[in-house]
Amino acid sequence: MRAVLNAYGRALLSQLHGRMLLLSVVPCLLSLALWGVLLWQGLQPLLDGLHGLFAEHDGFRFSGGVLGAVGLGMLKTVVVPLLAMLLLLPLMMVTALLFMGVAAMPAIARHVGGRHFPQLEKKRGGSLLGSLATSLGALLLFLLGWLLILPLYLLPPLGLLAQAVLWGWLTYRVMAYDALADYASAAEREALMRARRWPLLTIGVVCGGAGALPGLLWMGGVLSVVLIPVLAALAIWLYILVFIFTGLWFQYYCLEALAGMRGVDGMHDVAAADA
Repeated sequence: MRAVLNAYGRALLSQLHGRMLLLSVVPCLLSLALWGVLLWQGLQPLLDGLHGLFAEHDGFRFSGGVLGAVGLGMLKTVVVPLLAMLLLLPLMMVTALLFMGVAAMPAIARHVGGRHFPQLEKKRGGSLLGSLATSLGALLLFLLGWLLILPLYLLPPLGLLAQAVLWGWLTYRVMAYDALADYASAAEREALMRARRWPLLTIGVVCGGAGALPGLLWMGGVLSVVLIPVLAALAIWLYILVFIFTGLWFQYYCLEALAGMRGVDGMHDVAAADA
């Protein structure tokens, strides 16, 4: 656990580096452009479609009864926008994560590895295709899990906890691969991810908890449909910042663990690296 906390401190300091702050610009702009078009073209049809399904299948009476039973009866008037937000939220997270992985993770690996782990040999056991395959498989399971936990949002603490665990698993699978892609061989990567499964999952779950905060902001769009685009833009930017910090945390931890596995010196002090 000490190694996890050390990597956390290093990631927090690196998050404030000007280069890391600039990394949020490109994936944020890509995500905003994509979701600006999708919300402009598809938000109202989605709301209309969900409203029609609820009206046709007596969903308003059923959802009103369920929400009233758990003390959330005031939400029955916004149940359709609320459901739309819950369906769109994982897609927003996924696209932000993909853009961040493509645009930011290589720069994070160069920043951390070049400045603090110059002694580590690059064995390049990962590849772009391998990263895409790992991400796609994990994302499909993530989306399936997201649909399964939707009923838990009737009990907000359970819903947020389930989201944090699910998001933690996703980031562990995706970012650990990307963090080790250049430096570890395939055998080293598999051995390290197996041996350090629980610390890596812990990092993912902690970041998953942080990732729930932009989701709460985005869910505030149920109060006013007019505010949805603005809240979506702010939520996407916050997701990118969380993802960059998460990438830094995984990068520091994974390279330190790889150095220990190889029996070479670990991370150099920041001052020494800058010298």
